[in-house]
Amino acid sequence: MKKIDAHAHIFERIASFGKCGELRPIGNGVCRWANGDEMAIIPKGYGDKEFMAETLLKIMDEEDVEKAILLQGSLYGFQNEYAMETAEKYPDRFKAAVTLDAFCKEADSILNHFINDLHAKVFKFEVSVGGGMMGYHKNFIIDGEPFGKIFEKISKVEKATLVLDIGSPFMESCQVEAVDRLAQKYPNLNIVVCHLLAPRREDGATLEKALPYLKHKNVWIDLSALPWNVSPEAYPYPTALKFISMAKEVLGTEKIIWGTDSPCVMTKFKYADLYNFIIESDVFTEKELEMVFYHNAVEAYYLG
Repeated sequence: MKKIDAHAHIFERIASFGKCGELRPIGNGVCRWANGDEMAIIPKGYGDKEFMAETLLKIMDEEDVEKAILLQGSLYGFQNEYAMETAEKYPDRFKAAVTLDAFCKEADSILNHFINDLHAKVFKFEVSVGGGMMGYHKNFIIDGEPFGKIFEKISKVEKATLVLDIGSPFMESCQVEAVDRLAQKYPNLNIVVCHLLAPRREDGATLEKALPYLKHKNVWIDLSALPWNVSPEAYPYPTALKFISMAKEVLGTEKIIWGTDSPCVMTKFKYADLYNFIIESDVFTEKELEMVFYHNAVEAYYLG
């Protein structure tokens, strides 16, 4: 079965800033936040202080993954030029996203550069409290200022995809109502919401209430990092499968996209487990699996 990893990351060097300050790589895939907390973000053997495109390509080849969407992630720091250069170097294997912090005084000129010079088509914004911009800015309404004018300009880009990580249901950033408004305001703009809203094991009831806001012709959700979010649940992650079934019932199979969130998730999970737990379940038929693992990403990200 053909596979597209619709949520992956690469980075030449860590350039992160978040709710715990700056993130410094200290070697062997481990980093330290400014408050002293340490975490592994690169699986052993896949990089010391970097996770390069060729490393991801090797994994993709080993796991029979045809293509990956290179999304920006605040955990690693913005890697706009590197991701776009990689997609240009390997156009059959990657499509890359760009990002920016709309609170920057020069946000308009940055976005203009992305659109006019880099010819970006995928725009990803990690606004979550946990790992994104609401972790180091005061709470804001996602489709209000300063992001509203950014989304307005992106909506005018031909065949553009807007990717939003709005965090988990318990976070102030999880504003599904804002996604609902954006989907209605820009019906020709494809929108992908990351991590199926990153629900914890106890978030089932909240997720059930949130999902109907995402039911739009131009909105998809990706399944990346679900095993991480239901930790320490063991394979095959039954709560994650329950959440996927819930999304299928509310949104339909055609709106669900597979992805991994590599490399950080690989510090705890085997890459193969991140797709096998879905394939080996009874959530999807064989035809539906082809949609989730390939065809839906083609549509959402204009890969055809």
